[in-house]
Amino acid sequence: MEYVRLGRTGIEVSRLCLGTMSFGRKLAKRPWVLELDEARPLFRKAWESGINFFDTSNTYAEGSSEEVTGILTKELAPRHELILATKVCNRVRPGPNGAGLSRKAIMHEIDLSLKRLGTDYVDLYQIHRHDPHTPYEVTMEAMHDVVKAGKARYIGASSMYVWQFLKYQHAAELDGLTKFMTMQNQISLVYREEEREMLPLCRNDGIAVIPWGPLGAGKVTRPWGTKTDRSTSDALNKTMYEDTSANDPEVIAAVERVAVARGVPMAQVALAWVLQKSGVTAPIIGASRLSHLDDALSALRLELDASEIAALEAPYRPRSIHF
Repeated sequence: MEYVRLGRTGIEVSRLCLGTMSFGRKLAKRPWVLELDEARPLFRKAWESGINFFDTSNTYAEGSSEEVTGILTKELAPRHELILATKVCNRVRPGPNGAGLSRKAIMHEIDLSLKRLGTDYVDLYQIHRHDPHTPYEVTMEAMHDVVKAGKARYIGASSMYVWQFLKYQHAAELDGLTKFMTMQNQISLVYREEEREMLPLCRNDGIAVIPWGPLGAGKVTRPWGTKTDRSTSDALNKTMYEDTSANDPEVIAAVERVAVARGVPMAQVALAWVLQKSGVTAPIIGASRLSHLDDALSALRLELDASEIAALEAPYRPRSIHF
């Protein structure tokens, strides 16, 4: 396993981050989620393969993803050897103040996340999305205070427009507050809109990029039209990956051609492309089977040449922006 610096934080993280959206308590709307005992072998394999970076959220499986992540990472190693990340913003309960980035929400949710994770601090606390109802300076002061209270070591952001990200950073800079050190955005062969502005900004400012969805929710891992339990039951897949204006069938066919020529699974080719994208620190990989981890680890050793990268990128057409 290769280890890299997480932007300008100074800490070292594995080149792959294990995302834990697939773990927690099974729900009617997410029957594909793996519960504690089902998840244990994947955490163990990830750790034994050198992955020390784990990402979750207070909303995944209604918070139970944090619980499973906390229990299983405790079984792996002492706390100081692990890099734990979680997020805040998206709705966690109905009614007033059940979502957002107000000071009230942030201070309440960090304590609940720490309790579920069974730890005194997270290494990275991220805003899951932009909150249009809360002033930038209010959010940044609250996040700063979370860091100063010792409940988070660093803070980061997730998918949003570049101008929104810069307004958060500017608010922090004006008031001498802690700034975001990471950006968790969507990057894959079927979603490349971040290459226009966010990736160049992060490279210029030393912001670590830890992309989610590097396999397009599995779309680039199998021939076009192939269905799985998750692809047919996950509402996120339906809303974010069925954009008829995109050129996905042609992109996926290109992945298949390169994979066949190389004699490797499509998933390895697609992830290798993300890993070789300039500015990417550590893609967040999802896994519900051990073979998913095998493919991700193999992608670390797959070096695509310039002609293969060109062939993979050529079919892409601009698509609507998804946050």
